[in-house]
Amino acid sequence: MANWALRHKVARFVESRWFQNVVVAAILVNGVILGLETYETKFWWLDRNWVVVEGCFLAFFAAELSLKIFARGLAFFRDAWNWFDLVVVGIALIPLTGSFAVLRLVRVLRLLRLVSVVPSLRYIVNALFRSVPGLGTVIALLFVVMYTAAVMGEQLFGEISPEYFGDLGTTLYTLFMLLTTENWPDISDSVIGEAPYAWIFFVSYIVVSAFIVLNLIIGVIVTTMEEEVNAHRWAEDQELELEQHHEVMRRLDQLSDQVAVLSAQLRALGVAVEGATIQRSDSAEDSRGAKRPSAARGRRARRKNRRR
Repeated sequence: MANWALRHKVARFVESRWFQNVVVAAILVNGVILGLETYETKFWWLDRNWVVVEGCFLAFFAAELSLKIFARGLAFFRDAWNWFDLVVVGIALIPLTGSFAVLRLVRVLRLLRLVSVVPSLRYIVNALFRSVPGLGTVIALLFVVMYTAAVMGEQLFGEISPEYFGDLGTTLYTLFMLLTTENWPDISDSVIGEAPYAWIFFVSYIVVSAFIVLNLIIGVIVTTMEEEVNAHRWAEDQELELEQHHEVMRRLDQLSDQVAVLSAQLRALGVAVEGATIQRSDSAEDSRGAKRPSAARGRRARRKNRRR
């Protein structure tokens, strides 16, 4: 029981708002320091004290994850974001010497921990992962369009402009530049002088790929993000409706109990009224029966007096 109480306290501590803000602040400060290390001449003291600074941040993040593991137990490993944090922090525990010295660059990935800490960023990334099936279909359509246009472009303009359409690989790279609508006038000018009809190819490809297919990709992502946000809101609405339903049912039960009590009281009152009515009728009959003999005796007495 003491262990469970301690884990509950630690869970409340690591899930508190201020602790999450401290973690976010530590990640941001770590990112700023990583950026300042690129100015080796101005911030030379960071490079000399790198072991101390790195050790402080590493100790903080390791302690944070240790507290979360202790508080949540095995449930900690059921969340993919927790695995991401473990990998990012765990790589920093590898000695950065010899062949592992290149892993020092992986420290920059700690900035990505903001995604796992800030809920709004998690919603966006989750929406991106959920949109992968739909994106795969649209990207496949885009690749078919690009591959078809690459084969046509190489056959049409391979001899005119070999630097852009010399072979299939070069043509695919050229079409990718056209897809971004970057420097496409230079590409078109290289062939349009000898092939005046080339504008049909370029305009058709840019309209289909950049204006239609790319917008389909954006539409899939936006739709998935809306579904992700609405799903969270829908869950909250369901919880609220469930609470309201329980409250309404509780009040209905109270009203049912009150109606049952009132019904019992009305039945008791009806029995009492019926008994009082019967009693009054019986007493009235008795009083009428008592009055009749006295009246008869009075008449007989008056008759005797007259005879005398």
